[in-house]
Amino acid sequence: MPGKVALLLTLVTAGVVGAGYLLSADNHTDFSWFSKVVDSAETAPVQSAGLARQSSTDPSAEPEPPPDNALGFMLASVADQYAETTRYPPWSIPLSPEQANAYGGNHYEPVSLPLEGDGQFTVTLEKYRFTAGEQILVAAAIRGSQVVGRSLSATLERPESRDAIAGTTLEEAGSPGYFEGVLSADESPGEYRLIVEARLDGKPVRHVSTLAIEPYLGEFEGLGDARIQGNNLIIPVRFSPEDSGYYALSAQLFVGQRPVAQLQMEKRLDSTSNTINLKAHGTVLADQTVDGQLQLKNLQIRQLPARPGDRTNYAFGPDEGYAFTPPDLGSLTDTPAVNPESEQRAALLRQLADKF
Repeated sequence: MPGKVALLLTLVTAGVVGAGYLLSADNHTDFSWFSKVVDSAETAPVQSAGLARQSSTDPSAEPEPPPDNALGFMLASVADQYAETTRYPPWSIPLSPEQANAYGGNHYEPVSLPLEGDGQFTVTLEKYRFTAGEQILVAAAIRGSQVVGRSLSATLERPESRDAIAGTTLEEAGSPGYFEGVLSADESPGEYRLIVEARLDGKPVRHVSTLAIEPYLGEFEGLGDARIQGNNLIIPVRFSPEDSGYYALSAQLFVGQRPVAQLQMEKRLDSTSNTINLKAHGTVLADQTVDGQLQLKNLQIRQLPARPGDRTNYAFGPDEGYAFTPPDLGSLTDTPAVNPESEQRAALLRQLADKF
């Protein structure tokens, strides 16, 4: 009985995923049988008006759907998609320009509060995560017909207790409606509420957003010499940790201005081991034309929790990233990564598709 339940759940899940694929905007081929029917109907010569009327009313003349079972077709589509995904190792996956743009690293998305008369009250920070001890530059802009006071107040609060732990005044700077001020990040690691308050037309208006304060984790110390090992380009990244523990490093690999891969790796670091080897698999580099240097951008390192329930802490590499000259990449091949478990799952999906 448990085996039948598991099989039923697998079929339902695969059916939902397959249906989503069939209806997705990226699926341009799986309904090609319908397009062919339409095309043939549009291009067939009409010999007479009577024949056309007869064809429209004769059920035997109408096109029939494909003979393949729909569930089997969906399962086969899911198996194809899964097989394509698993050809890349999880630590080296292809990266499109759209995905690279969507990943902003340590990026703060400005939050705008709508005001009357199409006005806006916007607060901006240079980043979302600050290291303890850093200064937090707060910028606010107010646009609209409201009468704005000469200054704004900014307060940092603990989200649980709403206790104010730091505050400052934002003064008008540069142009009307633009204000700046500085807060200190000398607080314990965690998430905080940033409250910026203005007086508009004589009434207080509060703008609320969030930021994070991180502990000092250590220093990035550049790259070692890149080398080829098997079907991988090994990129040694040096990070000297403040405390020993397990760390996860991620970065984006660029050829010129073109992103090609998202790389990630975990390792225990201590005073005797300060290098994490990122690996770019041949499946993401074999067809690339590399003239000159490669670049690592958006480096992010996470200190993984030592115990369940502990907080994950973050640090970031230099904004400009690192450029390096790779060795000869001619030996890298577009050979799918070998993962026995993934191959077994793909085979199972194929077997299920063949049964329908």
